[in-house]
Amino acid sequence: MGMNIVMANIYQLQGEFSATIAEVAWLSAAYMAPYATFSIALFKVRQQYGLRPFAEISIICFVLASCLNLFVTDLHSAIVVRFVSGMAAAPLSSLGFLYILEAFPVQRKLTLGLSIALTGTLLSAPLARIISPELLDIDGWQALYTMEVGLSLAVLPIIYLLPLTPPPRAKVIERMDILSYLLFAGGLGCLAVFLTLGRFYWWFETWWLGVLLATSIGLLALMTAIELPRKNPMLDLRWIFSRTNLHLIAILLIYRAVSSEQSSTAVSLYQQLGILNEQTTGLYALIIVATLLGGALCALLMLTKYVDTAHVIALALIALGAFMDSGLTNLVRPEQMYLSQAMIAFGAAMFLPPVMAKGFGAALAKGPPYLVNFITIFIFTQITGSLLTTGLLGSFVTLREKFHSNILVESILLQNPQVAQRVSQLSAGYSHVITDAALLKAEGLSLLGAQVTREAYILAYNDTFLLISVCAAAALVMLLLHLAWLRLKSLLKSEDETVAAPQS
Repeated sequence: MGMNIVMANIYQLQGEFSATIAEVAWLSAAYMAPYATFSIALFKVRQQYGLRPFAEISIICFVLASCLNLFVTDLHSAIVVRFVSGMAAAPLSSLGFLYILEAFPVQRKLTLGLSIALTGTLLSAPLARIISPELLDIDGWQALYTMEVGLSLAVLPIIYLLPLTPPPRAKVIERMDILSYLLFAGGLGCLAVFLTLGRFYWWFETWWLGVLLATSIGLLALMTAIELPRKNPMLDLRWIFSRTNLHLIAILLIYRAVSSEQSSTAVSLYQQLGILNEQTTGLYALIIVATLLGGALCALLMLTKYVDTAHVIALALIALGAFMDSGLTNLVRPEQMYLSQAMIAFGAAMFLPPVMAKGFGAALAKGPPYLVNFITIFIFTQITGSLLTTGLLGSFVTLREKFHSNILVESILLQNPQVAQRVSQLSAGYSHVITDAALLKAEGLSLLGAQVTREAYILAYNDTFLLISVCAAAALVMLLLHLAWLRLKSLLKSEDETVAAPQS
């Protein structure tokens, strides 16, 4: 919730801290840098020192980090506090998962339990946009984080009064794990900052972005060189990059790419059109309902043999929903996007649980130590992958806006009577305060330029929605071909067994 509160109110926080969009984006970068890797270290800490001490210390740290937000006075202190909050929030995410799975018997943990847990993770973003307007009206930034303190204090007695079933302890931390983790955390943290800020400062125009990327590559390469020869590595890189896991990574990255239509691209469109969170509460309430329904259907399918049907339905809904959004105009309002966004939310809720269940099953089959390797895959694809797809799609919007803007500007000539009339109409509202004809005309041209930029952005977002739709449709076609091939292999195998049976 803490991360989504910042993303949902990035424009409001500009005024709160008297900062630019790029400067406020540092709040997200500071949060994501430790959050992206801290769960991996905490997984081993939990294994070695026990689940109960881990849970109790984690919630206390989160309460303290939430309280620190109340003492923020400027952007610099806010960035430091967000970094601490990212560290404190990492263990709480895994604890939430464990508490949901605790309620189910063993045979239902990777079906019903996992589906409900993952559906819950999708609710924080729309929920943050629903509750933010009322809280900001009460006391601005302070009200947002007073609520976070309240939530953390509500969770505190639950963790102490309802402890989780403790798994057996085992000595799993070695000295070299500390060095490997520091290199891994530094490399992935630098990459997270690079991906978060790249589109704001632009990838090729800010020298320190290149330094961050080079540092990230160097640290990760050094970590790889240390881990590969080890007998008991922190991360089994050979298993992580095996053929099966590369297929899993590709599926998870596709999910992040197509689901970003709703989580980032559509949100950016609303901001470009000047649509505030107050105007989207109905839309996000519908998204929450659609997400819950999608998660419920996915849970039912996971109890049957038709698990792969969930992916087919999910990709079809996302492709169709994104295609419906690819023809928007400047008159669009949230009400016109209810159906398409509900379809995307429904599909997104159905996609992830079956993939996660297969991944968890494969990791458990190799042994408990491989869970940390699977968690690494999940974190990389969902957190770093989310930052990557958001950055790339945001950059695509910027490039397409420049393309459309150049085309639109070519047709704007003052010699054209329609253009001259439009400039006159736009400047007429200022004729009572600006008496100089040249200045009045310049004001009209400025307003016309703003309208052209807005139209160019809308066309760019339409291109982005269409791109996401094409990607989802292509993934759907590949999935259907893959399922057809598996079905064909199964039929051929059964025929061979039928022919061989009488002969034996």
